[in-house]
Amino acid sequence: MKTRAAILRELGLPRPYADSKPLRIEEVDLAPPGEGEIMVRISAAGLCHSDLSVINGSVPVPVPLVPGHEASGVVEELGPGVTDLEIGDHVVMIFVASCGKCRFCVEGRPALCEPGRGANIKGSMLRGGTRISRNGENINHMLGVSCFAEHAVVSRESVLRIDKDLPLAEAALFGCAVVTGVGAVLNTANMRAGSTVAVVGLGGVGLNALMAARLAGAARIIAIDLLDDKLDLASRLGATETHNAAAEGLVRDIFKATGGGVDYAFETAGAVKALELAFAITRTGGTTISAGLPDRDARMQLPAAVLMLGERTLKGSFMGSAVPARDIPAYIDLYRQGRLPVDQLMSERIGLEDLNTAFDRLADGVSIRQVLVFD
Repeated sequence: MKTRAAILRELGLPRPYADSKPLRIEEVDLAPPGEGEIMVRISAAGLCHSDLSVINGSVPVPVPLVPGHEASGVVEELGPGVTDLEIGDHVVMIFVASCGKCRFCVEGRPALCEPGRGANIKGSMLRGGTRISRNGENINHMLGVSCFAEHAVVSRESVLRIDKDLPLAEAALFGCAVVTGVGAVLNTANMRAGSTVAVVGLGGVGLNALMAARLAGAARIIAIDLLDDKLDLASRLGATETHNAAAEGLVRDIFKATGGGVDYAFETAGAVKALELAFAITRTGGTTISAGLPDRDARMQLPAAVLMLGERTLKGSFMGSAVPARDIPAYIDLYRQGRLPVDQLMSERIGLEDLNTAFDRLADGVSIRQVLVFD
């Protein structure tokens, strides 16, 4: 079938993207779903910093490619072998299609699925190959989703069915921003109630981590960012205090205020300076969690002896260490109860033609979560 999609053909084009136009809206051919696959009409797609990292070239991917990995939609066609979904079902996309059989899947860590990660690196589907083309040219997939398009063919393992009464624009955020930020707190850190917490970087993932820390009973939540508007929103969402990351003497002030640093510091900015700051404000015996996606060549500096002498823990958190089939429904329930107000993170609703300008806003850090809306 024919459908419209945003195609990225060249990495690292200069800003402003409104002028260089790294994303071109074109009509593409979408093959029908194969064995174990489905076709989804995309309803909404969130713009994530990981998408920006692909566009600016800091995370290399095979091009040409249709970006986008955080989405919701409606099932329109079932491929052979898919018997547990129906046409018309509402789904949330999952950006690692887990095989269920590799060592990580068997251990209950589907985010680290080896075949799923291998397919994502290649820009292919879980079962191999691509389903998008234009004039005979194969177009690669981003993380098995490629949701900056009106339709997508994805693996059955790339979606989770949700109730139809959940608004699809809000539902999209649960596939990345929510599961990554909330999961970093509840799964990766397994944070204890009464802890002191800092969140460095207040984008969609960071603010979800902040809300999760409040939900989990943190006694003190310190929000840190370079933009005052984001600090104001963090206060409304439960931060007990805020700091501008550029403030002189920030580490000293936090150490003094907390009596030696925080129990848990979450870095969600995808920047080495943010990670070094998070590590610096973590107390002796505390834990630093990195949930942001940095430039692949970035390197962190830290005094190695601190890890042993201070019994410090430095952990990575990919996709919130989540089991999506378990965690996303639970987070949706919390949203419905008003305890996880994900809708407050939605800053702008845009169309396909607005994507390049929207990524300028994202690069400037002035938006929380822009949502590409089709319905």
